[in-house]
Amino acid sequence: METTTYVVGGMSCGNCVAKLSGALESVSGVSSIEVEVGLAKVNHDGAEISDIEGAITASGFTVGNDFDWRDGAVWKQSAHNTKWCLIGCSIGDLGTIAYFQFIWTDSGWSTMAIMILAIINGLLTSIALETFILMRQLPFNEAFRTAMGMSLISMIAMEAAMNVTDVLITGGAMLTWYAVLPMWIAGFLTPWPYNYWRLKKYGLSCH
Repeated sequence: METTTYVVGGMSCGNCVAKLSGALESVSGVSSIEVEVGLAKVNHDGAEISDIEGAITASGFTVGNDFDWRDGAVWKQSAHNTKWCLIGCSIGDLGTIAYFQFIWTDSGWSTMAIMILAIINGLLTSIALETFILMRQLPFNEAFRTAMGMSLISMIAMEAAMNVTDVLITGGAMLTWYAVLPMWIAGFLTPWPYNYWRLKKYGLSCH
């Protein structure tokens, strides 16, 4: 009996784990497996290494730590992850700005104070949305822990890009029809390469 551990790139969630597990279990000579996001431990007796690695790559994942910027599948998946992060962050961020702009108009808060609160609320709603999404696959406690383990670097970069863009266009913490789309574009593009790198190299995602 031999045990081989593989670093697997391109995995992002429980569905990826289930997909890879099914592929590896179908390989002749594989007796048992332990799969988690980014890692696969395979116990085998008589299985060809090429067959095991072939099952991994045929499932749409990569084997090993080799890194490049040319993986279209990872760009697509990281874009999907970034999209959900943008949706979650926007709920709290834009909601906070709208509250000060249209409801508590005489708050006396400075632009910087409103932006900081908007960033904090954006992070909280992003985590809340991720928890809700993961609860379709995981118990609440595990879903919440996974959401809390998302990349704060990605979310903070997204929030900062959105708010800086808003200030540059409107001169303050304000929502206008011509500012929201550029805010979303900046918020999406800023962390996207980082999310690609994190997913490609470590099999980890923000969502």
